[in-house]
Amino acid sequence: MLYDSKPIITGIVVFLVIFTYPLWSNVGSASQPPKPDAKPAVAMAAKLNLPATCVVDKEYMRTSHMVLLDQWREHVVRGEDRLFTTENADGQVVAQYKMSLTSNCMKCHSNKKEFCDSCHNYLAVSPYCWDCHLEPKEVK
Repeated sequence: MLYDSKPIITGIVVFLVIFTYPLWSNVGSASQPPKPDAKPAVAMAAKLNLPATCVVDKEYMRTSHMVLLDQWREHVVRGEDRLFTTENADGQVVAQYKMSLTSNCMKCHSNKKEFCDSCHNYLAVSPYCWDCHLEPKEVK
């Protein structure tokens, strides 16, 4: 029989409750991920006489847009290459885009609050894009 077992067991229980609190405190409170609407971007592209499609497919942009933006930054800053070229399966050039967050992407996706911030806030990430770039003014 352990001496002072009551305070020891109480201490272990209190420790386990405090240690596991972040795990069980949010059970059942998951929210739905945001789904940015592409319709305003398509309408804005038509208004600006730009292609109605993004530089790469939607699924890639959802998962890896920061990879693309980092590659663009490296090409522009280090290599002075400013054109992004998309090709079809045959290797023929389909389109060329200016590698620029503010001059290309944010022309169509001008509502930063609804388009960028909704997903970034949901994922609790704070990208460093706006440390250097100016936030776009919303175009209606």
